[in-house]
Formats: sequence, structure tokens, C-alpha cells
Amino acid sequence: MPFKVVMVFGTRPEAIKMAPLARVLKHWPGLQLHICSTGQHRDMLKQVLDSFELQVDKDLEVMTQGQSLNGLSQQLLIHLDTTFERLQPDIVLVHGDTTTSFIAALAAFHRQLPIGHVEAGLRTGNLRAPWPEEANRRLTGVIADLHFAPTAEAQANLLRENVPADTIEVTGNTGVDALLWMRHHQQQTQWRPAADSPLAVLEHQRRMVLITGHRRENFGDGLRNICEAVATLARRYPDVQFVYPVHLNPQVQSAVYGVLSDTPNIYLIAPQDYQHFVWLMGRSHLILSDSGGIQEEAPAIGKPLLVLRDVTERPPEPEGGTVLLVGTDRERIVHHASELLDDAELYARMSRVHSPYGDGHASERIARRLYTWLEAKALRDRA
Repeated sequence: MPFKVVMVFGTRPEAIKMAPLARVLKHWPGLQLHICSTGQHRDMLKQVLDSFELQVDKDLEVMTQGQSLNGLSQQLLIHLDTTFERLQPDIVLVHGDTTTSFIAALAAFHRQLPIGHVEAGLRTGNLRAPWPEEANRRLTGVIADLHFAPTAEAQANLLRENVPADTIEVTGNTGVDALLWMRHHQQQTQWRPAADSPLAVLEHQRRMVLITGHRRENFGDGLRNICEAVATLARRYPDVQFVYPVHLNPQVQSAVYGVLSDTPNIYLIAPQDYQHFVWLMGRSHLILSDSGGIQEEAPAIGKPLLVLRDVTERPPEPEGGTVLLVGTDRERIVHHASELLDDAELYARMSRVHSPYGDGHASERIARRLYTWLEAKALRDRA
């Protein structure tokens, strides 16, 4: 009988990073994969799954209008408990630091099911930044049985917390797997956005700055400062196109459209599916983002990135890297973006291709360790 693996995710970033692993596990001899979605980002989630040719086996449909984190947690715990009771998995896989990840791990722990934590060991050391993600990943780390750390730094964080060394595997980040797979697919098929896509209006001869912003810790003043910085840059550089796929969260929509509407060279567009977003990253001259995933992806394709956060769980690159932590101060964002738009020598130094977060083979490493661990456990259980 194959080992039964249940993979749980609910947000778009989780789906992107779990999709390449799901593709590997579906074809790994001796493993049977079940994908369970909590549906936190249902529409955006479907876009990702379609891009990677995957389907959800179980959709919990737990989201309701105006739901609090506690309300979501309650619903997740009830529905996941029922799902685990029915499926009786040999292991539950969760990713990163979302509420879905922690509650899925907790539900598995209550049923004494083994837990594998993908992208384990990221830390800022501050429970309030990012909130609630820092607590979610720390709490998940306490009850996980297998820790798939993306980097040596993440492994070191786990070891400092007394996680047994033989339960940690340094794998690289599956987000880099996803990016490189999609880039290769697009290059092989000469993929381009369709003529009716909102991206078709972009002029290829003009430089483009890609912006994203959605983190809870930036809601309010932080997001407003980011938008005001983008507005200043758009006025200063009328020949540059500023493209902002606006997250569906009402607080993000209100802030972005409130500040950035009606500027000719600012393009506020709907969230893009993964194929279109990867194309946008490849097309961009510079990226401004508060996304942890983009912090890992941008270096792999040589795109300078200004990280719009005050702290980050990804280790900062040494001087001369492609990523610069600038926070949400309007003047700092404008200053550093202007430098990269004006200084060709600085831009050349920050646009080199390198990959400190993975080589595109993290999913295979995770699958191999997962299978050998399950085999060894089965032998122990039979002894």
C-alpha cells in the first residue's frame, strides 16, 4: 500500500510554493497525494492550480465575509479534524506561516498524525512582525516531526530552538522551483499574454516597475506611504510604466485606489494568475514588494528588488546583492528606486542572476526525505 500524504494549503502564496512539490509527489513511487484546500484565496488559488495542472481533492469552503482569524481558526480545526479522520493520512504536509498551516498542524497533532513543515525555520525574532505569521511558523515548528528548511540559516534557527538535527533537511525553497519551472515552460512554448489581457497595453520599449503590497503589518500608514512613494515616482518618471496588481483585500483596494487612481503611467490591474505574474516579473526593470516569496524569486531571475518591510525573515543579502530592505518610509522608497532608475552602474550590479534561496530542486529533496522517513517509520511500527 502506498503511503498517504495529505497536503493542506489555502492561500495563493502557499499554493505557488506547494504546487511544484505536489507535481513531484503525484508521480513518486510509493506515495499517494491528497490535496486539501481551505479556500482562503479561492479565485487566486484556482489560477495557480490551473497553471500547474493540479486539482484539489477536498475543498473545505470555510471562508465567510468579514471572518476574524479566531473564527477562521475555529472552522479550520473542525473541518480539518473531520477530513483527517476520514483520510487517515500517514503524514500531513503544511507550508510556511499562515493560519491554515498552523491550524492544520494542530489538527494533525491532536490526532497524533506526523507533520511535515515545508519552508520551516524562517524567523524575525519578533512575534509582532510579521503578525500573525511569526507566531504561526514558530508554533508549527514546535509540533512538526519533519522540518524542511529552505536555507542553512533557517536550519540554524531551528537548531537554536532545540529541534533535533536529524529531523531537519535543508532543501532550498520550493518557490524557486515554481518560478524556474514556469519560466522554462514559458520560454519553451514562447508564451505571451493574450491580446485581450490588461498586460497587452504595456509598451515593450518602455521600462516597467512592478509593485505588490498586501501584508497585514503594512495595513494603514505603511501601505499609504508605499502608494504615495509610487505616486511620486510616477510623476518623476513619466516615461516609466508602473504596474500594480492590486490584492483583493478591501483594505489594500481602498488604500491603493484612493491614492493611485487617475495617473496615466500607473496601471492598477487585477491580481494576475501565476503565469501572467511570472511574465510580469521577467518583463520588469525593477520590483517593489512586501512579499517574502518575491524576495526569494527576484534574485533567481536577476531583478533588483526593494523590499517594502521593516523586518524580514529571509536573511539579508550582502552588499552588492539584488535585494535591498527599505521599509515603508516614503522618502527611502523614492530615493532608492530613483537611484536604480537613474544609475546604470548601480542597476547593473543589482541585476545579476543568482539564487541564494534554492536551485530549483527543493521538491525532489523533500519527496526523497519524506519517503525514506515514512519507510523507516513503517518498519519501526511493525517491529
